[in-house]
Amino acid sequence: MKVLVADKFEDSGLAGLRSLGVEIAYEPDLKDTTLAARLAEEPFDVLIVRSTKVSAEMIENSRLGLIVRAGAGYNTIDVGAASARGVLVANCPGKNSQAVAELAFGLLLACDRKIADNVAQLREGKWNKAGFSKARGLYGRTLGLIGMGNISQEMIQRARGFGMNVVAYSRWMSPEIAAALGIGRAANLIELAQQSDFVSVHVSLTKETRGMLDKKFFDAMRNGAVFINTSRGEVVDQAAMLEALDTKELFAGLDVFEGEPEGGKGSYEGPLANNPRIYATHHIGASTEQAQEAVADETVRIVREYLLTGMVPNVVNVKRGEAASHVLIVRHADRVGVLAHVLEILKGEGVSVQEMENVILGGAQAAIAQISVDKEPSPAATAAIKLNANVFDVNVMAIQR
Repeated sequence: MKVLVADKFEDSGLAGLRSLGVEIAYEPDLKDTTLAARLAEEPFDVLIVRSTKVSAEMIENSRLGLIVRAGAGYNTIDVGAASARGVLVANCPGKNSQAVAELAFGLLLACDRKIADNVAQLREGKWNKAGFSKARGLYGRTLGLIGMGNISQEMIQRARGFGMNVVAYSRWMSPEIAAALGIGRAANLIELAQQSDFVSVHVSLTKETRGMLDKKFFDAMRNGAVFINTSRGEVVDQAAMLEALDTKELFAGLDVFEGEPEGGKGSYEGPLANNPRIYATHHIGASTEQAQEAVADETVRIVREYLLTGMVPNVVNVKRGEAASHVLIVRHADRVGVLAHVLEILKGEGVSVQEMENVILGGAQAAIAQISVDKEPSPAATAAIKLNANVFDVNVMAIQR
């Protein structure tokens, strides 16, 4: 197996990949046309990236079977093109949750106490204790969380340490879950904005979340509130946010934003650069040694499973069972050719396999195949499957929705 690592990657991760016996090309400076050319010229099986964009052209002109995003978000990868070419895409969710939560809370504190302005004025030789002694403070204030994944759950713990109240909005969070977490539950984004002194955003970028924080949301925020975004810049209507900074005297702490430069270094001349009501960091939420080591370990685990079993942990472009209507359960001897026999009969009937798992039982003498299919096989098909001497039994079950 040949693996191309086209981004900076931890030494521990490279060592872990080498321990698998795979052939590694570590070329962290590949980008755009150079990456496309590299994928086209050599038959790599696996591509590992962090912030590097993976386009449809790169995928279509490659021999890739798996793309691993060494991080949580995967909006830099054309997942649709990967799916069309039968390329699996996996990520490393939850491995940088603590790092992102630490930065989000750091921005929250920095915005409230104007820490960056304190430092900047002192470096200019100015003393302004009077001007900087008007912070609202965190104790007893309400932190509103948008999204309830791993990072938000880390935020809850930190907010409790500061004596804050927490309210959250998430489409999947029920009142029972909110009660178990010991937090409030907002029915919608507007309600969350109206209740919160501080708002922190922790959602992935999807077609549903793109632009979800719009003018109506910012109009609903309390005057003088603080807005934190360490998720994705595209979930925010930046023009609406900038307007609200002036009209509602909001303050914003942003690790992600519209027009942020790509790569490790560059220049930025956008509207956030000189706005006194914005503290912006350089998309460094996941950039701690602890987080990167954890992501590297998870990346190695994904490649190991793919190499040894063909299965991919954390796969993001497999829609499990969406078209499946029935499950075919085949108990059989663990012998070569049994599953090929089953699949050939299903093919002859025009039955499409959606998913298949073959569990080998202790002693490696027998196995159970569970095959999800898009329609019920006929009695003649199940009878034909049973004709194989290594098939013990066949059952068909309808999937209950």
